Amino acid sequence: MTQGLTASGWLFLVFGWGLILALTLYCYSRVLFGRKPGAVVEAGGREQWGSRLGLILAVAGNAIGLGNFLRFPVKAAANGGGAFMIPYFIAFLLLGIPMMWVEWTIGRMGGAHGHGTTPGMLALLWKKAPSKYLGALGIVIPFIIVIYYNFIETWCLGYSWFSATGKYFGHANREAMGQFLRGFQGVESNAFFSGLGPVLIFWFITIGLNFYFLYKGISKGIEVLAKYGMPLLFIFGIALVIRVLTLGAPDPAAPGLNVSTGLAFIWNPDFSRLGSASVWLAAAGQIFFTLSLGQGIINTYASYVREKQDITLNGLSTASTNEFAEIILGGTIAIPAAVIFFGAAETQTIAQGGAFNLGFQALPVVFQKIPLGQIFGGMFFFLLFIAGITSSVAMTQPAIAFLEDEFKWKREKAVKAVFAVLVVCSAMVIAFFRFGFLDELDFWAGTFGLVVFAAIEIILFSWIFGLKKGWQEMHKGADLKVPGVFRFILTYVTPVYLLVLLGVWTCQDAVKEFLMTGKDPANRPYLWGARALIAVLLLAMIVLIRKAWDRKGRRTDTTA
Repeated sequence: MTQGLTASGWLFLVFGWGLILALTLYCYSRVLFGRKPGAVVEAGGREQWGSRLGLILAVAGNAIGLGNFLRFPVKAAANGGGAFMIPYFIAFLLLGIPMMWVEWTIGRMGGAHGHGTTPGMLALLWKKAPSKYLGALGIVIPFIIVIYYNFIETWCLGYSWFSATGKYFGHANREAMGQFLRGFQGVESNAFFSGLGPVLIFWFITIGLNFYFLYKGISKGIEVLAKYGMPLLFIFGIALVIRVLTLGAPDPAAPGLNVSTGLAFIWNPDFSRLGSASVWLAAAGQIFFTLSLGQGIINTYASYVREKQDITLNGLSTASTNEFAEIILGGTIAIPAAVIFFGAAETQTIAQGGAFNLGFQALPVVFQKIPLGQIFGGMFFFLLFIAGITSSVAMTQPAIAFLEDEFKWKREKAVKAVFAVLVVCSAMVIAFFRFGFLDELDFWAGTFGLVVFAAIEIILFSWIFGLKKGWQEMHKGADLKVPGVFRFILTYVTPVYLLVLLGVWTCQDAVKEFLMTGKDPANRPYLWGARALIAVLLLAMIVLIRKAWDRKGRRTDTTA
């Protein structure tokens, strides 16, 4: 494909950008100039957010991650370009925004009763003994994800340094960059790296920064990180977007490879793909993952909101912030730049190889071919690191909050205990990375588990707790009246959407994943080890939940 943006491509680009810009401007005008919340106070000794803007940026930081800048453009390009945005926005309206409001509501309600995690929250929705154990998923899933996410985050920090210092410069081809990445990851020893020393240095820095911000607490740690990190992320992102849009046609030998060609790769629609169920499934999955739904993280963050502080406008604001990062920034940096320098055919091959190939093999080549490439490369990978660390602290917080709320541990003790387990488990990921250990954790926790837990949440909220009570809870202190049509959507559309999504994924992916179809037999012991780690962590959490409820005598007011 060498053509530039077609008329329909321009239409989809303008529609996508216009919708998200309008939604974002509307939300932030209401947040910044609308009704001001009252003074921040502590409720029952629990920590509170220091400001509304800090809360929104923190929750948005949780949602904005590596997938916004690497996964989204790959998915869009591979599933119909501009046409992909049709099922994408439908999923955003019918799945993303409703589930965002549900998780904010469940979280705030739990916080009002002293619960910062989903075991206590689900027990409030369904006063039966199994509910609190189902809530274990809302702690274990994000913890398993952060076990390997910190390692990927480490790559971003390392590559930011390597870009700024020019370590990989002078090797402007993807094969060399592939060797560079594998050497840094510890997969192989080569001319670039001879051991795990470099990656361990950046890993210790990454773990140390995560520990510091979590140790400092909600308002003095996580919120401070969001208040400074998120604006910096958007500044770097906008600067990179401007740089890509001004690249023109940098290769005189290939004048057809220009900015318009790069944008066309994502935005020119292939309407024939809309008849494929896999495209609709991919769009729903992308919305689901990009908003960090079904992980228990939003619930935990919302638990630190006061009982009558707005959550409807806050929830929509965080969703729009994430979409701004994904559609406008993520959709304009990586893939268009790759097309301009590699061409459409090779970019398609890169995209099929996955988001990591795009980010850590193709883009380093691009940065070597543009003026001030070291600076722009350093900015891009540091942008990814900010996106990563704001997400990783969020994923770790539910485990810390559980120990604080249910066992009444001091925060310092809870953080130390959680990080002791986290470091040991993350070390296993590094040691066994070459055997597919990370990918196995990612499928069962970061893919399959999210859908399962979100389905549990929406069914308990809309069908068992009851939408009438849930709707009233959602609108306590609301600055934004949710349109009445969402009553029907929350009762029927979203639950059915998730159940169908879960069913299709189970048929298409879960069975063959469980049977390890196509996996190297030599790697299977390590893959079973990853599954055993998941099982051990889940069992340990169930035991802790039982101990906490027995110890505090909470069965009388939260279970039948």
